[in-house]
Amino acid sequence: METGSPENTEAGQDEPEWRGLPPGLLRMRRLLLVVWTGLIALVVGLLPGLLAGPAWAAFALVPLALGAWCWRLLGRNWRSWRYAERADDLLISRGVLWREETVVPYGRMQLVEVTSGPVERYFGLAGVQLHTAAAATDATIPGLDPAEAERLRDRLTELGEARSAGL
Repeated sequence: METGSPENTEAGQDEPEWRGLPPGLLRMRRLLLVVWTGLIALVVGLLPGLLAGPAWAAFALVPLALGAWCWRLLGRNWRSWRYAERADDLLISRGVLWREETVVPYGRMQLVEVTSGPVERYFGLAGVQLHTAAAATDATIPGLDPAEAERLRDRLTELGEARSAGL
């Protein structure tokens, strides 16, 4: 089928414009992984090495191997997160093995807040938390640039107020 055919044109109009998360979130998570893996490897290798002999220090390789595996998993998880703003709702998609797509209608949003913990602030990141009447549809978009998080909060609040006025 050609790319200019009417079937593809109509389907292309309904396709949302997906946005991924910024790379700062992946850098932050990987740095935390390295710090915690290093500390655990030090404890697991140093204590048995000092108490039972140098051969037992090889146990430090276990957390290091797990840390290397988690390094790759963090990258796959980061790539799986995306969100899209549509005319009537916000889509949030995430997950590698179990794909989860959350649809939050603008008219059902009760509260949109921007959160940023101390580590996130250090890396210049913020998250957007969406609250609705149904607890199952609460959604979060982590690791956004603070300006983008505030823009998204303001836009979602404005759209939520406009859509809920008709209820």
